[in-house]
Amino acid sequence: MNADFTPWPPDVAAEYRRLGYWRGETFSAWLDRTSRLHAHRTALIHGDDTVTYADLHAQAERYATLFARSGLQAGDCVVVQLPNRAAFFPVCFGLMRVGAAPIMALPAHREREITFFCAHTDARAYVTVDEHGGFDHRRLARAAVAAAPSLRHVFILGDAAEFTPLRAPDEAGDLPPTPVDASTVALYQLSGGSTGTPKLIPRTHDDYLYSVRASADICALGPDTVYLAALPLAHNFPLSSPGTLGVLHAGGTVVIAPDPTPTTTFPLIERHGVTMAALVPALLLVWLQHARTHGTPGCLQLLQVGGAPLAADVARQVPDVLGCALQQVFGMAEGLVNYTRPGDPASLVYHTQGRPISLHDEVRIVNDDDEDVPAGVPGHLLTRGPYTIRGYFRADDHNRRAFTPEGYYRTGDVVTRRADGYLEVTGRHKDQINRAGEKVAAEEIEHVLLTHPAVHDVAVVGLPDAWLGERTCAFVQLTGAATPRLALDLKAHVRAAGLADYKTPDLIEFVDALPRTAFGKTNKVALRARLNERSPQ
Repeated sequence: MNADFTPWPPDVAAEYRRLGYWRGETFSAWLDRTSRLHAHRTALIHGDDTVTYADLHAQAERYATLFARSGLQAGDCVVVQLPNRAAFFPVCFGLMRVGAAPIMALPAHREREITFFCAHTDARAYVTVDEHGGFDHRRLARAAVAAAPSLRHVFILGDAAEFTPLRAPDEAGDLPPTPVDASTVALYQLSGGSTGTPKLIPRTHDDYLYSVRASADICALGPDTVYLAALPLAHNFPLSSPGTLGVLHAGGTVVIAPDPTPTTTFPLIERHGVTMAALVPALLLVWLQHARTHGTPGCLQLLQVGGAPLAADVARQVPDVLGCALQQVFGMAEGLVNYTRPGDPASLVYHTQGRPISLHDEVRIVNDDDEDVPAGVPGHLLTRGPYTIRGYFRADDHNRRAFTPEGYYRTGDVVTRRADGYLEVTGRHKDQINRAGEKVAAEEIEHVLLTHPAVHDVAVVGLPDAWLGERTCAFVQLTGAATPRLALDLKAHVRAAGLADYKTPDLIEFVDALPRTAFGKTNKVALRARLNERSPQ
């Protein structure tokens, strides 16, 4: 029997409660308290719509009524795939109000990912939008219904076609108290998927809210904070580090951007007096380029950058070009989050990825034999703590590889820990490509390409790129001769398999044979070296 949730050991959980990290507060209780404290303040701005904290709470109750009347209840999994719209928040809070756990799918996910999430979790419902970015998400809904017998409801924001409109009733029903406790799963975040389809990360009310509260404190958020949510709302970084939840916890305002481009976001920053924003490095480069020619809004005070390594020479440009402070963020949806701190010297802000949130974040840097290495020596990052999971959802085999017997999570990152506790990220151990902050599993793309009749063998590797962090390059050994359109056909083949667009290889190179190691495995080190020799950095 696969484990749905791996709990912290009882004595460890008791210690986190004694320390006050875990407060026994559910998200519904948190929203009740926060909305009372800041009832008439503005919580959300999206387009011309303004939502107060009281409005947010009322909308969540009405959505909870819709879900309860549809038969959703405590313990149910619900796949939520919504773009950056104000409805995202009351929908998720409404689900948690009835005890259901949202699975935080991203707008870019396609058939392979969505059908997996629905089938793997025995999801009872799927919540999405009619169309977004020129793509009809009702196609995904039809595929999900066919793939997951457990699915009872599909709620569509917009034109629902044959499905149920995502429309809350005018009045909230007489709902009972939230039927969960804080030690249960509140939501599921998604891993980068180093071995294929993303793993599901169970986050409890206790551990996730601790991370949110502590992050808000570290970043000195308050009622005057105005945060630009430009990255996908469901992603862990803009959701909880400290993200939108941290801003709501502090009584601030979240301005929701439909996309992160500077032509969209700069006017929003100016119009609403945005003080804080978060980007991945690839988008930071776009912002910097735009600001040099068009200027930058003067109100921005803090820019967080995370999701991928940030080059020091790019980091240094933030204060001069954008006129605000920089904060580096290095974390993972599985738990551990590191921040550079307000007031840190430039040497730390530009050259490190910060230090952990908590005094009880246990961090080990080890060699290939799991032996601890001294400060200043790079090694594999292992961690456990009050908001780092002890196991993925229904992934027993993977959990045995991803976690040590002592409960440390093997992050896959290669880092150096300085004597002051700050971390410098130097690379990835897992065979994973970090493309503009999106984690791309090489193995998943390889498996799809191998199904094409023209492909004999394939290896996918990352190519360092100044804009994206890494591009994906597929080295393809063919069964016959290449044709002029074959590279385009192979890219189309990947898209047709239902993978997200960002997983389509940026480059395809045909080779006579793939290099091999002494053990007969594909030598990806040699392939990366070949790319690096030819590509200017």
